[in-house]
Amino acid sequence: MIRCLVVDDEAPALAILADYISQVPFLTLVGTTTKPIEALTLVQQGGVDLVFLDIQMPRLTGLQFLKLAGNKCRVILTTAYPEYALEGYENDVVDYLLKPVSFERFFKAAQKALALLPGPVAAVLLPPPAAPVLPAPAPADHMFVKGESKNKFLRVEYADILYIEGLSNYVAIQLPELRLVTYHTLKDLTETLPQPPFLRVHKSYIVSLSKIRMVDGNTIYIGEKEIPVSETYREQLYQLIR
Repeated sequence: MIRCLVVDDEAPALAILADYISQVPFLTLVGTTTKPIEALTLVQQGGVDLVFLDIQMPRLTGLQFLKLAGNKCRVILTTAYPEYALEGYENDVVDYLLKPVSFERFFKAAQKALALLPGPVAAVLLPPPAAPVLPAPAPADHMFVKGESKNKFLRVEYADILYIEGLSNYVAIQLPELRLVTYHTLKDLTETLPQPPFLRVHKSYIVSLSKIRMVDGNTIYIGEKEIPVSETYREQLYQLIR
């Protein structure tokens, strides 16, 4: 087992990663903490193999933590700020996860950590060639999106989403009574959201097929909203609605 520690000053982020760790057979959670000094002590005592580490924390940043921890453990950085990616990789981290983190992206990072373990440990964890494929985790019915303040995350039910509009490095998630603007990209959401019911229909739009009122040529109507359909996605859309 890979012994994991989650360090983040935001409680919702701790809960999400702890849940993800519980779903991966070769990971085990040894603890979560909002106190980087406490985490550093655990690492230096030798009880941790892998740390999921937030970068922006008070008193001791993630990058400072990396330098103090040395080679005591492997680290996967987690942050809402992509500008730290290069500096993270220069410090030889396993991976760099951008919040909000999807389970699929988390699992890929965990597999990277598994491959980097010392030979004898990795050999124990890797399944034999004839081992059956592990079943996929149950599909999620919601996601968490970052709110307007550092410690605020909002739960969004997939069933409530009408459509999502891309706004450069942000997206606007349209709900029946609310429009949420959050730091994300349409590309990431296209890979994360279940398809169907969600489908990208334009470089700037993802729609929920269950919320479409009408399709007229290259235009989708959701309520009174008119959403364009680009040539790239039109054939897939028509195959799904026929």
